[in-house]
Amino acid sequence: MHSIISTFDPISLTEMKSVRLMNRVDTKFVTTMPRLLQLLALAHGEYFAQDVDGVRNSAYTTLYYDTPGLDMYIMHHNGCLGRQKVRVREYLDSHLMFLEVKNKNNHRRTRKKRIAIEEFNIDGQVKRDFLQGLCWWDVDTLEPALRNWFTRITLVNKAMTERVTIDTGLRFHSFRSGIDTSLDQAVIIELKRDGNQPSPLLAMLRELHIHPHGFSKYCMGTALSNPGVKQNRLKPKLHYVDRLISMDCHR
Repeated sequence: MHSIISTFDPISLTEMKSVRLMNRVDTKFVTTMPRLLQLLALAHGEYFAQDVDGVRNSAYTTLYYDTPGLDMYIMHHNGCLGRQKVRVREYLDSHLMFLEVKNKNNHRRTRKKRIAIEEFNIDGQVKRDFLQGLCWWDVDTLEPALRNWFTRITLVNKAMTERVTIDTGLRFHSFRSGIDTSLDQAVIIELKRDGNQPSPLLAMLRELHIHPHGFSKYCMGTALSNPGVKQNRLKPKLHYVDRLISMDCHR
């Protein structure tokens, strides 16, 4: 993968500011590494690759908070169109950290608000004040629920109207069960647009028979690493990922 992504024209973080898309429509796709390599070959001439000090496949870790009853997880599991996540994300290569509140409304639009922080937690008055104005639950009830690790490639189309994130090497740790697990053979692609802007990537995905498929890293990680949680509505997604990986392993 490194050899392909290194041939993309670069785009810097400064240049990326015009396509932050904090209020956007997200479409997710799940695939495997062999299909990803095919997709990158097709996308080469149409997209820039984010480059930060020579790094194009950046390491991330995310700490998700939830209530004792896992209300945020349950709302997503139950298919509620309005839902929320509270998380701390660290960009491991640059050592930047952000406290984020991410909402999805009943029109399937995503809005994210965040502040830069210096410690990997939600302690402190500034963080609490930020959450008090945005969180749907009592901030005092929030506790660590799940942590994940992954690497991410970010592409930007040359019209500068969309971003594409490609996550690989997913690993999870549940604070409730203490279980560690992974989906290291799966690839999560997310297309992020401000409305239904034309997308060169969609045609490429269709050509490779990679179809839209919802995937929440928080929910899937929770279901995989915490056997005691409600997960009946996520089982088809888990089986779908298993089938994809199995099919590519036997090609």
